Amino acid sequence: MSNPAKRNYALATKKSVREFPAPKLDYQPPAPKRYRPKIGLIGCGGITKAHLDAYRTAGWEVVALCDRIEAAARQRQQEFYPLAGRYTEYRQLLARDDVDVVDIALHPGPRVAVIEAALKAGKHVLSQKPFVLDLEVGERLVALANRHGRKLAVNQNGRWSPYVRYLAQAIQRGLIGDVQTVAINLNWDHTWIRGTPFESVHHVVLYDFAIHWFDMAALFFRDRPARSVFAANAFAPGQQLKPPMIGSATIAFAGGTATLNFDAHSRFGAEESLCITGSQGTLRARGPICAAHDVMLFTKRGFAKPELNGKWFNDGFRGTMGELLCAIEENREPVNSARENLRSLALCFAAVKAADTGTAQTPGKVRRLPQ
Repeated sequence: MSNPAKRNYALATKKSVREFPAPKLDYQPPAPKRYRPKIGLIGCGGITKAHLDAYRTAGWEVVALCDRIEAAARQRQQEFYPLAGRYTEYRQLLARDDVDVVDIALHPGPRVAVIEAALKAGKHVLSQKPFVLDLEVGERLVALANRHGRKLAVNQNGRWSPYVRYLAQAIQRGLIGDVQTVAINLNWDHTWIRGTPFESVHHVVLYDFAIHWFDMAALFFRDRPARSVFAANAFAPGQQLKPPMIGSATIAFAGGTATLNFDAHSRFGAEESLCITGSQGTLRARGPICAAHDVMLFTKRGFAKPELNGKWFNDGFRGTMGELLCAIEENREPVNSARENLRSLALCFAAVKAADTGTAQTPGKVRRLPQ
């Protein structure tokens, strides 16, 4: 029997930890070596400022802009690409032979028909997130892209934020061994949605916002299947907004778990933190929302603190398009492919159903986003 005096009941640190040089990992957004296609943008809403700024920074050529509201297309044209063609009908843009890649930044409902038309017109497509509201529709679009020999990717831009990209690269390099747990916590003030269409989205936290972090959980556990999802939401004390502003989810993966906690009604000390434990080490990231750049790696060697450069906005957007362009150039499936994104959507849909029913759900069996 072991000596009780040597048991670490107080969970005290047993020895000092030494710092070692941080591993140099390629966390910057990817870019193709020679492929320089002409890009078209369909949908010119507010978020597309980040899209176009990222593309302009990368030196990519956007030759066509489309929005049914002509003034919206004109504004983006004047801001970013004055020489680009301007359209109010997306089929006119798709008819251009010189457009090879289309960024479709519409809402999920009308987006499906436009993705279909773009693939049939022979265009590679980057779809805005969330990709689809129905997994069967997503699977049909993946199959359509395959039949036409086109690449279909999803603008899950959080994957190329500096801290998420570094964490994912560290895991891929085997620096912490096999992932065991992922813990994600965010608290911030999301009450700006009052009076906007977002306030009518009941699961604005677990669906519209948290999809980025469900995608991160799927990314960190890579190809390991998710077994079940339990989730809950709540109204913050005294909140005036219609949707619940607090949410959480627990995902059981093969050989590990992920926990996600969101408080979108927190007025003070906004922060994002991630902790990933593995069989040979631990990764931590902490900082402002979407900028948790205080990253640390712990292994038996000690600890390392990489210094990261860049921002989610707009490096993340440069990363999603850059990965698609690289995949086209190298004739492979993008890391942010639509097929891969269906794994993340399955987690999100299961979480929403679990929050509504109070019972755990199996990812993939909840085929549509619960209304």
